[in-house]
Amino acid sequence: MLRRWTLAILMAVCGALVAVTQLTDGLPVVGGVELLIFLALALLLSPWAFPRSVEAAEAQRASAADGRPIVYWRPGCRYCLQLRFSLGRLARRAHWVDIWLDPAGAAAVRAVASGNETVPTVVLAGQAVVNPDRAWLREQLRSS
Repeated sequence: MLRRWTLAILMAVCGALVAVTQLTDGLPVVGGVELLIFLALALLLSPWAFPRSVEAAEAQRASAADGRPIVYWRPGCRYCLQLRFSLGRLARRAHWVDIWLDPAGAAAVRAVASGNETVPTVVLAGQAVVNPDRAWLREQLRSS
């Protein structure tokens, strides 16, 4: 569970260290701005930047019922973050599975990605796409 938060915690700690250094150098405004930048990065790298994750089995049942895609992701993945923000509000239409939180999700990704945990991986109607085109996924979410 802590692994999901490692990068976010690291960013927050680095920001605090930089801010303290700037404060001791007599530059409190610079330190405050840098702290805010690091905290923003921590938020982006945290699981909070993504819609609520569900277990792989739950996502598969829901996807079979509503036809919406399943997006397998992990915190700290820059490609997952790019995909998430390129989707905007449409991201809430997909079923998101954090592979670091759900071993069954990680196994599902390894099954379609030659044994690797390559994310983001999208499964739609039984077809898996590793590192999907963002425009394609947006179109799938709009039509679902």
